Amino acid sequence: MSTHKKHQLSFRIWLEQNGKPILGKGGAQILEQISEERSISKTAKKLGMSYRYVWSYLQKIEKSVGEPVVETYRGGKSGGGGAKLTVFGKSLLDEYVKFEKYLNETVANLKQ
Repeated sequence: MSTHKKHQLSFRIWLEQNGKPILGKGGAQILEQISEERSISKTAKKLGMSYRYVWSYLQKIEKSVGEPVVETYRGGKSGGGGAKLTVFGKSLLDEYVKFEKYLNETVANLKQ
């Protein structure tokens, strides 16, 4: 009987621009939640992150790519402000999700 544990294949992916990483799994989760929640504060709470961390992460992406990935808007007197992905932010997220899905399917096929 072998006492060796079975090995698993694992991988990490991220999008880069000019050799610098701009979006990985954590950033993709942030963008996905903003798309669903339409709020940076609700996104931070749902992911167990601080608002400041999420905001600075978004700023880091925007600084790297040179254009906004999230558009924020203020509510009226009773509040109701929020956030949504820009067209560029949505395209970044879509590209990441597409590659992640492709790689997951490829790895699943290798296991068969």
